[in-house]
Amino acid sequence: MSVPVFEEFEPAADCGCPGCARQRRDLALGLPVRAGGHPAAHGARRALVLVTAAGVVLGGGGTGVATALTGPSGPLAPADAPADAPTDAPGAAPEADPVDGDPVLAAPAVLLEPATAPPSDPAVAVDTPWPGPETPQGGRGPLHGAPGPGPDPGPIAVPTTSQTATEALRPTTRAEIVNRAKKWVSAQVPYSMEKYWSDGYRQDCSGYISMAWNLRSNEWTGSLDRFAERIDRTELQPGDILLFHNPANPTRGSHVTIFGGWTDYTHTSYLAYEQTKPRTRKQATPMAYWENSDRYVAYRYKGVVSGSTGGGAEPAEAAPYPGAGRFGPGANNAYVTRLGQLLVERGGKKFYTRGPGPKWGEADRRATQAFQLAQGWKGREADGLPGPQTWKLLVTGGGKDIGGSSGSGGPSTNATGFPGRGYFRPGQSNAYVEKLGKQLVKRGFGKHYLSGPGPRWTEADRRNVEAFQRAQGWRGAAADGYPGPETWRRLFR
Repeated sequence: MSVPVFEEFEPAADCGCPGCARQRRDLALGLPVRAGGHPAAHGARRALVLVTAAGVVLGGGGTGVATALTGPSGPLAPADAPADAPTDAPGAAPEADPVDGDPVLAAPAVLLEPATAPPSDPAVAVDTPWPGPETPQGGRGPLHGAPGPGPDPGPIAVPTTSQTATEALRPTTRAEIVNRAKKWVSAQVPYSMEKYWSDGYRQDCSGYISMAWNLRSNEWTGSLDRFAERIDRTELQPGDILLFHNPANPTRGSHVTIFGGWTDYTHTSYLAYEQTKPRTRKQATPMAYWENSDRYVAYRYKGVVSGSTGGGAEPAEAAPYPGAGRFGPGANNAYVTRLGQLLVERGGKKFYTRGPGPKWGEADRRATQAFQLAQGWKGREADGLPGPQTWKLLVTGGGKDIGGSSGSGGPSTNATGFPGRGYFRPGQSNAYVEKLGKQLVKRGFGKHYLSGPGPRWTEADRRNVEAFQRAQGWRGAAADGYPGPETWRRLFR
């Protein structure tokens, strides 16, 4: 008898019509699990090959199909049976399926496998495809090309519960996490659970997070929490993640995204960086995700540090002292700019006719010296070149302002200079938060307070600040609810 030939075609990857979406799912069901196919299709695919083989050998229709589906010992193994479950008829010599290694019955004819089949065909009945992201993932393992601790336990392994000590992690800043995430977006890295990008990280959703967090290994959704601490969604900041791990069946819906910031003041959607089919993408996404939204958990990498260490990016307020070599004649870098900005905030504006800027100048030296003299320092301690103590007081808001008022060294609520963004973040509790809240109420922006305001930073503080910022006509990142120097100046003027 002649063997039917089935035509295979590839739907457009970006077409959203129901037909193409269905075809993409069907093609995924035809792949082995390790290549991104759906695990539920594994057993059904084996059944289809057996049906074809039996039909060729017996030369019949219904009788051959029935025999192949039941066999002498009963029905075929269910679709979710292990890959090594015995499914061949006794006495038949198995040989390897040239596509994914599944055993099939030997047959004197060439077996052709259809890409799709009518839903009514009992030989291809499978579970309804999972509606979540098409992100099957590999298991834990070393970076590609690097020695590993042992065999990969696979994605169905029991999640690891032991936490990784913070000191054992590679420190990284939020800016560096997002910048690494952007590299894969720019390179349009294709999705794959078994391929590795040039940096050694696996090209699936959890490998993407492993890369962005600069981990020493490829992790999976069942182990990423070892490197992080759980946080509330209201505390999310760029570089944090939203993770859904389905322990019952990790290949069905488990997924993880990088939080890139809120898209607007409503905080109902965010900019998600994620690795999903067909390639890495960045797009506005409903909080927390398109499906299983209530099951996504927010986590923060335990190795996150303040500041920035590369790319000439501007260091954050709580950045550690970068070294004496960053300042002085001939210096030209972002730390000089940041120093000048901090000095202006502490009363040094009169020394700058323009700037501050990245190139060290006499204005920077004179403003630094004025700040040092305000602390009561003399001689070499007030030479106009910032050392570790000068930098620490500036970035933390400590010490006295150039005008003589005291900063947060023992925080004084009479300070008029902006103390630094680090004081206004989840988990912070200080006099500046309370001062901010009282001023917001005074200016008519305290409607979100149910009690207080008090010294502990809350979501009510953020929402009131956001309302004030939006009243200035600001939008987007300029109205994120976290006060900066200009917000502070306008609020207290």
